[in-house]
Amino acid sequence: MERKVTILLAEDDVNLGSLLKQYLEAKNYFVDLYPDGEKAIDGFHHNIYDICVLDVMMPKKDGFQVATEIREINTTIPIIFLTAKALKEDVLNGFKIGADDYITKPFNMEELLLRMEAVLRRSGVSDAEVGSTYKLGSYVYDSNKQTLTYKDHEPTKLTTKESELLKLLCMNMNKVLERNYALNQVWEDDNYFNARSMDVYITKLRKLLKNDSHLEILNIHGKGYKLIVSDDNN
Repeated sequence: MERKVTILLAEDDVNLGSLLKQYLEAKNYFVDLYPDGEKAIDGFHHNIYDICVLDVMMPKKDGFQVATEIREINTTIPIIFLTAKALKEDVLNGFKIGADDYITKPFNMEELLLRMEAVLRRSGVSDAEVGSTYKLGSYVYDSNKQTLTYKDHEPTKLTTKESELLKLLCMNMNKVLERNYALNQVWEDDNYFNARSMDVYITKLRKLLKNDSHLEILNIHGKGYKLIVSDDNN
């Protein structure tokens, strides 16, 4: 199971923001919702996102300011504006800043979803990219680089087997990873000595993930392991 596309959603309308978050999560996206521009920028500094959906009229920093700061950090991430403003000048300003699309309120949620998917396709968010990076609570795991990063700390370089095992757990997040399957995938043999070795690596991964209390690798007796990512992280 590939990790979900991750969305930065900045919307100060509590009801609309909550509805959008629930709708997009029901469509199998991961959504971080921020109620103002300052929190959105802070979130962008500490997390990895595939796309930003920004309300224009927000307290502290408006959507245009947020997009400008995001563009200084990342010149390619897709940005969609949500706004009640329909003036031509505002639309042009949004595109000058680097917006990929601009949706005027009120709008249909399905329309937002379709536009968002189109922007993601145009931006080249490929299946390979989507499947290589996983957000695990306060951690980001990059299976291509074999790194695990906690918040704004320096990335921890994983060994090949640590990375392969963590990727299998991520691909089966909140589901049981069968013990024999993991052994054959990572060690190519499910003998006793490899099984003991895997237990050691599971212990290492638990230590690496210990800073976030919402993450847990459970032993499922007679079956295997389960990486639990609590809904509280959403």
